[in-house]
Amino acid sequence: MKFKPLLDRVAIRRVEEEKRTAGGLIIPDTAKEKPSQGIVVAVGPGGRDEDGKVVAMTLKEGDHVLFGKWSGTEIKIDGQDLLIMKESEILGILE
Repeated sequence: MKFKPLLDRVAIRRVEEEKRTAGGLIIPDTAKEKPSQGIVVAVGPGGRDEDGKVVAMTLKEGDHVLFGKWSGTEIKIDGQDLLIMKESEILGILE
């Protein structure tokens, strides 16, 4: 990908959730919610603190993360649908 986020922003590709419920029912596309999990595909160099020093990012490419439903800005780069958001909008890393 030819995209590098600035400062403390990350680019995330959503991970599609299971299309069936635990009971085996198939969920139609119109009833599905947007996934709130994704994989980090690009990371910026980090934000700046009050003294102007760069603070390193906690996230790295390939991390599986959890974020809020309405977090980030949706964009399309090289045919991929991505979310761009600040590292602080990410709720946690899934292991």
